[in-house]
Amino acid sequence: MQEFNLPIAWTPDEGVIARANITAQMRRYGIDSYELFLQRSITDPDWFWRAFFEDIGFHWHTPYQQTLDLSKGKPWAKWFVGGQLNWTYNALDRHVQAGRGDRLALIWEGEEGTTRRYTYRQLLEEVNALTRGLLALGVQPGDRVGLFLPFVPEVAIALLAVSRLGAIALPLFSGFGPEPVQTRLQDAEARWLFVADGFPRRGKIVPMKEVADTALEAVDTIERVIVVQRVGRELSLNPSRELPYTELLQEGELTPTPFDSDHPCMMIYTSGTTGKPKAAFHVHAGFPIKAAQDMYHLFDLKPDDTISWLTDIGWMMGPWLIMGGLILGATVFMYDGSPDYPAPDRLWSLVEQHGITVLGITPTLIRALMREGEAYADRHPMPNLRLLGSTGEPWNPEPWLWTFEHVGKRRVPIINYSGGTEISGGILGCVVLRPLKPCSFNTVVPGVDAAVFNEQGEPVRGEVGYLVVRNVNPGMTRSFWRDPERYLQTYWSRWSDVWDHGDLCLIDADGFWYILGRADDTLKIAGKRVGPAEIESVLVEHPAVVEAGVIGIPDEIKGQAAVAFVVLKPGVEWDDTLAQELLQLVAQRMGKPLMPKAVYAVPELPKTRNAKIMRRVLRAAYLGEPTGDLSALENPHSVEAIQRLRASDSPAP
Repeated sequence: MQEFNLPIAWTPDEGVIARANITAQMRRYGIDSYELFLQRSITDPDWFWRAFFEDIGFHWHTPYQQTLDLSKGKPWAKWFVGGQLNWTYNALDRHVQAGRGDRLALIWEGEEGTTRRYTYRQLLEEVNALTRGLLALGVQPGDRVGLFLPFVPEVAIALLAVSRLGAIALPLFSGFGPEPVQTRLQDAEARWLFVADGFPRRGKIVPMKEVADTALEAVDTIERVIVVQRVGRELSLNPSRELPYTELLQEGELTPTPFDSDHPCMMIYTSGTTGKPKAAFHVHAGFPIKAAQDMYHLFDLKPDDTISWLTDIGWMMGPWLIMGGLILGATVFMYDGSPDYPAPDRLWSLVEQHGITVLGITPTLIRALMREGEAYADRHPMPNLRLLGSTGEPWNPEPWLWTFEHVGKRRVPIINYSGGTEISGGILGCVVLRPLKPCSFNTVVPGVDAAVFNEQGEPVRGEVGYLVVRNVNPGMTRSFWRDPERYLQTYWSRWSDVWDHGDLCLIDADGFWYILGRADDTLKIAGKRVGPAEIESVLVEHPAVVEAGVIGIPDEIKGQAAVAFVVLKPGVEWDDTLAQELLQLVAQRMGKPLMPKAVYAVPELPKTRNAKIMRRVLRAAYLGEPTGDLSALENPHSVEAIQRLRASDSPAP
């Protein structure tokens, strides 16, 4: 792990610590240190959650009588028993009623430069208008409502309105083709669908309505389709089934109905290694609360902050941004476009123009922007930026350090964040009270009892193991949609009463945590288990390499051998000399037994739309095996390139 064992890069000053939300909580409750705060958050969940709700002013229509009920076992934990709430009341109404209605709730900018702004009062009026329209249309509590929309204000308004009336939102990636849209709508038995006419990307229009039309040919449960005009395309609508979004709106006030704490509000599909996608099932007192709590403790979010994340409604970070940001009374900034169009500094311009204080990115995005050089980031001081967030995949040291220096100007901490759709947010994260090492997490998320287990289920430090959670959290999915056995098998079957998250992890001697990739991507070479991220991090240190993916393949001698795929920086030519340099670099840094059996240059690596490298797809394509579910894949053409590469057995791109 020497490639991760780097020195401290950032240390908080006294001012940062003094202003932190956690510091205020510690003062209020007489807690002397963050370590004691963290311990109490885990051992005393009743205190922890009551304190959080009180400190942010969270409103329960009916106060809960019991924080946690484990009578049916951890997999079926019930939270806030007897309580009633509506998360949208906490995101909108309570801010307006407290006199904060004129504060900005939402800012949106499209790739073409169009902007829209909503105060909390205006956003509440829009949500009420849509909610009234949906009720008039016949939408009922428990109905599943598909959201096949780009990241525009209407998707936030629809998410809020669907939850407000007690229905279940079904977020769908805006870039999906017909098959994954059909599969999800069919499985959820959705009755209603929001769809846009299209969205702009790099100056071209990407159609969406036609995708939905094709998908709906095989879905017989959809009753009405609500069409949002994003790009102003001329569409011929079927009046018996389709109606414009604007015609649905009905002005007027609406008092949100309070629901039981475990009333469902959203289901998000995640792609499995095999079989159909699985739907994580979330409730009013689950995902929205966990999102707000993570923002409050890890991202130190305050009402005067403007928070943004480069995301889509189909990735959990989309609903996470909207729910958590609005519950905490901050300003949410949404961007619908390419972050490097029309120029590589588009993202940094947005940060400056809109005064973004908390910005979420991915390592993949940074690696892409690094190709253009540091000048584009260096020319933007971004004085309001105070926190960077990162999630989606593990970091490599070079892009982390590049981000810290050129984006954060060596003053802004990078809040690394890892968890997942099934847990509504983070298991590991960073707080501004502790120093940061590159690529690391400096804490478990408050309230989460995480550990690293070895094969025998014993906690370990200093060696690669499995990331687990030993307690329960309100954000954990309440099962998979109509598939409880798969839920139990996926998370609760390996060790008794322990959530197995499926990530490889390591805690170093100083207590910093590192995610090394998915456990099902683990390599075991000559008896030594190694995460692919370890080898990948060595490869991207080479000046010719911008990105790397490593898989394991069967080997007669070692049992398994590594094969590496690299994406080269622009202008770099691939040849045998460079291939040997990369192999020897791994041998020198990791040891000769871990040197890849082969290294190939490829135009790009297969990735999900939330920027995770799909190593299982990389491996299957290379070995000529079935690739499984590809619905979350951003660039399916990358699979064909790898398949051709294997067929020709050539290391050339």
